[in-house]
Amino acid sequence: MLRAGSEASADPKPLWLLAELTYRCPLQCPYCSNPVDYARRKDELSTAEWCRVLAEARRMGAAQLGLSGGEPLLREDLEEIVAEGRRLGYYSNLITSGIGMDEARIARLKDAGLDHIQISFQASDETLNDFLGGTSSFRHKYEMARLVKKYEYPMVLNIVIHRQNIDQIEDIIRMTIDLQADYVELASTQYYGWSKLNLDHLLPTRGQLARAEAIAHDYQVRMKGRMRIIYVVPDYYEERPKACMNGWGSIFLTIAPDGTALPCHAAAQLPGLEFPNVREHGIEHIWRDSAGFNAFRGFAWMREPCRSCPEKTKDFGGCRCQAYMLTGAAENADPVCAKSSHHEALVAEVARHTAGTAPARPLVFRNSRNSKALADTR
Repeated sequence: MLRAGSEASADPKPLWLLAELTYRCPLQCPYCSNPVDYARRKDELSTAEWCRVLAEARRMGAAQLGLSGGEPLLREDLEEIVAEGRRLGYYSNLITSGIGMDEARIARLKDAGLDHIQISFQASDETLNDFLGGTSSFRHKYEMARLVKKYEYPMVLNIVIHRQNIDQIEDIIRMTIDLQADYVELASTQYYGWSKLNLDHLLPTRGQLARAEAIAHDYQVRMKGRMRIIYVVPDYYEERPKACMNGWGSIFLTIAPDGTALPCHAAAQLPGLEFPNVREHGIEHIWRDSAGFNAFRGFAWMREPCRSCPEKTKDFGGCRCQAYMLTGAAENADPVCAKSSHHEALVAEVARHTAGTAPARPLVFRNSRNSKALADTR
């Protein structure tokens, strides 16, 4: 269908496929990007179904394959899926906590054709790392990171940054240097799902942010040519929105563990949209003709101030999920934008959440018990 309004690209293609293989995970991170009600969703795609999805997306032009979760290492067929990705010509990236990995499995993944392993840490301090993850994992992560380097993968480390660990940012960077990382993602928390529940615990103050940004930029200069450090200011402190997913239905395709196809991994929360399942439809139909994927393509759907804004071709109106969560309507401008009529309300909310008062409730950790309880209240 690629309806009127898809001017951003005459023929968008799903170049980047994120395969969320499972929502199962040994960690309990309170900022997890998985849906809050993930415990309801247990019917994972089979090996054959994933291989069919990979083949159909590849025919559509997909070249980058992200293997994510939950923890993708919990899939016993991971090596088989990796091998099929290699056969089809994908560049494949395993996004993992490192839990469930050992040297033998790294070797098997290498033999299967895996191109890239990204390991996440919760902090540079063992106690805080293990507290945030809900399990003793720091030492194992450290060992796995060294093995990834030994097997000559690009060394990519990811650390989600928030109020609980932002003051460790220099120690975090020094840890990545010790591990001889090639790429470091200091990924500022995005506030939806579990992290939105824990906003009072996770949103850093402006003072913390200014200090962390200065340290990160200093190390970017120091390590230039040896290690690439990626650090992005949290959305809530910006005045211009990011080009979320490079535009809705533009290049990114996410497949959830149960086969639901999404323009981004958080899109299922948007009311009034139905997203198709790969068990019922082929990738080409999903990408080109489904109402969900066409809902916010291009510019015709935009309200003011986005509709007449000259920057709409750069930021595509920002994040639809953020617009919905903060304004109640996904069609609105992302309130991160200073031109949005909701921007001042966001500034006030940030001030309220970082005022220094004690949070109303303790951290809500990501686990099936809490997921079931939260699902029952919705």
